[in-house]
Amino acid sequence: MSRRHRAEKREVLPDAKYGDRVLTKFMNNLMYDGKKSVAESIVYGALDRVESKLKREPVEAFHEALENIKPSVEVRSRRVGGATYQVPVEVRPERREALAIRWLITASRGRNENTMEERLAGELLDAVNTRGSAVKKREDTHKMAEANRAFSHYRW
Repeated sequence: MSRRHRAEKREVLPDAKYGDRVLTKFMNNLMYDGKKSVAESIVYGALDRVESKLKREPVEAFHEALENIKPSVEVRSRRVGGATYQVPVEVRPERREALAIRWLITASRGRNENTMEERLAGELLDAVNTRGSAVKKREDTHKMAEANRAFSHYRW
């Protein structure tokens, strides 16, 4: 991390098919070795599967899934007098989105379907219905913050 100044945020271009910036961020996170066309085909294929299952706008379903995954509080480690406390703190909006995207991709990669497209579609459908590994990750994060609420006065 630079000590001089905060890194400037790069603005991503909206994706080609739906014109959505969050979807572009999602694709960029999913991408391996700069293979953006592969990431695009996976995401678009998964969204087509979601559309055929739910019979509604796929980007809308994608955003709803992300909303169901976004955490509102998390714990950060704070050292006070030789002891380390897990202090619950609010999550900034950009970080909420980044965490949700990361958790969704990790949960998708951990599934048992054959192709990444199927895995991603399955995880998106689960997230829309508030179940699945990514939503469980959010619930666990919230439980951890709730359990450590006693240390919230150490917030900085």
